[in-house]
Amino acid sequence: MTRKIFVANFPYQTTVEELSTLFEEHGEVVSAKIATDRDTGRSRGFGFVEMGSEEQAAEAIRSLNGYELGGRPLAVREAEERGPRRSGPGGFRGGGGRRYPGGGGPRY
Repeated sequence: MTRKIFVANFPYQTTVEELSTLFEEHGEVVSAKIATDRDTGRSRGFGFVEMGSEEQAAEAIRSLNGYELGGRPLAVREAEERGPRRSGPGGFRGGGGRRYPGGGGPRY
């Protein structure tokens, strides 16, 4: 069974190949992916590495969490499953809080 690892705080110039090479020292890298900005295509400084087994993933996490890459300490941990995305327009969905029944906020 493979295990997905979340990797953050690496330099924006880091490539998928560099990330893979770093993790290959701890086992089989099934895949590596760097999150990019939708508009610019630039790295967001975090990504995911999928290792060949749970043991290899645990070893990589132990060894690389805090490891300095390009002067920055990596944050490496087991990736959390992400729930389904909500669809719909916009990002803000009003909807009454406890303070102002009926939502929105105070009416002046």
